[in-house]
Amino acid sequence: MGYCSQTDIENVIAQALTSATAQIVSGLNTLSPLIYVGNVFDNDIGDSAIIDSYIQISDREIDSYLSQMYKTPVSQKADLETNLYSDFNEYNDYLVVDEAVPFSPGDQIIITQNGVTEEHIIEQVISSTIFSTEDPVQYAYTTGARIIRITYPNPIRFISARLSAANIYDKYFSSQSSPNVSTFGNNLREQARTQINNILNGRTILHGQRRIGRRFFNPNLAEQYDLPKGDDGSKNLDPLTQA
Repeated sequence: MGYCSQTDIENVIAQALTSATAQIVSGLNTLSPLIYVGNVFDNDIGDSAIIDSYIQISDREIDSYLSQMYKTPVSQKADLETNLYSDFNEYNDYLVVDEAVPFSPGDQIIITQNGVTEEHIIEQVISSTIFSTEDPVQYAYTTGARIIRITYPNPIRFISARLSAANIYDKYFSSQSSPNVSTFGNNLREQARTQINNILNGRTILHGQRRIGRRFFNPNLAEQYDLPKGDDGSKNLDPLTQA
């Protein structure tokens, strides 16, 4: 998995790449629910291998921008921890935690108790305290089990999802429309580049990452980088040219 997941891309991709008709349910002579119309990728462009390749391309682009300030690729960190509120067993299909937490679909979590550890991806969030995972949880955890979210520092996931979605959208948009560059793709890239500029200019710090510095022997010391005076934006990426 890269800096973002397929779920992140599906949440920001344009509706033009989703199915416009109800699909036939496999093995049944019936249509899928209408709620899927406009919310599910077409089969010919939703292949996971294609999406993963675009995520890799976007992640390498991000690494190239940040390599002057941070050791790349950036690493994941534990940024949130909570506990199970009720037992998880064969009679309960959902994980229920003891406090409201900002989990979202696509988040990677680790469940651990008594030396048993499992790693899962959140599939559905029922409420701020109830959620389910993509793969079945194998162990019967009891109340108090630790649930830790593992993620990349913000806004890396945000940037990767938008760059990947923009590249995927323009690939298929350009094959059917003219001009070949979409306004939607450019808007996503501008959002991503704004966040990159915030990192390059020191307005956003990637906590938990190894910094690259020359002033001290230890580059992890909290020393401000040589930022432009008056925040004149001299480190900003060049603006995108409109087609």
